[in-house]
Parts: sequence; structure tokens; C-alpha cells
Amino acid sequence: MQKQCDGDTVTVPVPNHKELAIGTLQSIIKQSELNRELFEK
Repeated sequence: MQKQCDGDTVTVPVPNHKELAIGTLQSIIKQSELNRELFEK
């Protein structure tokens, strides 16, 4: 997953699994610098 932000690109590796461990998901959310609530919808 990539996100453009202020001229920079943030790249976050996301495993291609049916299920993610909670720690993996938390790490993805933290690295993406997105609001956790976006993932809860």
C-alpha cells in the first residue's frame, strides 16, 4: 500500500493473507499514519 503525503510517499507492506494477526494489523495502521477509525468501518 502506498500513500502520497506532502510530496513524500509512504509505503507499507501488507501481507496477502486471508486473516491478519492483530499485531500485524496494528503495525499496518501505525505505519500508514492513517486514523485507526478508517480501518474499523
